[in-house]
Amino acid sequence: MSFLNSIKQIAKGLQKTIVLPESHDMRTLQAADTILKEGLAKLILIGDPKKIAADAVGLDLSKATIIDPKHFSQMDEYINELYNLRKSKGLTLEQATELLTTKDLFLGVMMVKMGLADGMVAGAANSSANVLRPALQILKTAPGTKIVSAFFIVVVPDCEYGDNGVFLFGDCGLNENPTAEQLAEIAKSSAESFQQLTQHEPRVAMLSYSTHGSAHNPLVDKMQDATKLAKELCPNTLIAGELQLDAAIVPEICSLKAPTCELQGKANVLIFPNLDAGNIGYKLVQRLAKAEAYGPVTQGIAKPVNDLSRGCSADDIVGTVAITALQTQHVK
Repeated sequence: MSFLNSIKQIAKGLQKTIVLPESHDMRTLQAADTILKEGLAKLILIGDPKKIAADAVGLDLSKATIIDPKHFSQMDEYINELYNLRKSKGLTLEQATELLTTKDLFLGVMMVKMGLADGMVAGAANSSANVLRPALQILKTAPGTKIVSAFFIVVVPDCEYGDNGVFLFGDCGLNENPTAEQLAEIAKSSAESFQQLTQHEPRVAMLSYSTHGSAHNPLVDKMQDATKLAKELCPNTLIAGELQLDAAIVPEICSLKAPTCELQGKANVLIFPNLDAGNIGYKLVQRLAKAEAYGPVTQGIAKPVNDLSRGCSADDIVGTVAITALQTQHVK
């Protein structure tokens, strides 16, 4: 069974409620039709029911809950809650009212905060900043987490490396030039995410252009420090570094370059030194190896909110909803 089909099977059993605030986007409506037909999750769509019905001709959204902000019975309660959450930051009651009655992303996140929905997926028609801003302001980071980051699950066909071709690449979507401390936190979150989504043991490689001191440079020092800190954060997780990519995933190369490395060239979680490397890396594998790339998936928020690429397809939204449903299992 493929990675995505495995995720879908688990999502079907969970029957979590995911809010999709971008009902004005046709891809969202097409994805909602598929999600409901396959029984992957319960859905809340935010928008005008008449407009949604007109746009969704030929689609079956009868099982979705459609909430019109203009006629939402709990709006006053939500406004007061948002005001109380943000008044110390200078938010007024009038501003809270405007945000929730005119900004569907804020309303969607508040639905997650208030427990009406278990998670939110958006970004087909909004920037990452606009999607994540309300999530960070309202939901904040998860307990024990210091940084929000993003990863891709990359599935390489006919691949003997990683976890039968399955890898987690992080951070490929948010943090431009993380410090050693931040990289350690990203490694911790990424190991947890890999375990959650694959049910397999994470094996984490902290990547560099150097392997175990083969080069000397502040860039190498950062990854060495990050490795040490990550091991302290996750004493029960297999983490090694700094490692070149080939030493991280090819056992024969690892035995030559780093014979004492406990990973033994079997990494399935790859932590990149910065966003340039991570983004370029996943796109290279996606295009040249014809790999499937699922993400960016956000980790570290108190409840799951995932940001789509604005170039996403309806199928991408379906997959992200299934992944988001799985992430809800581990909300503390």
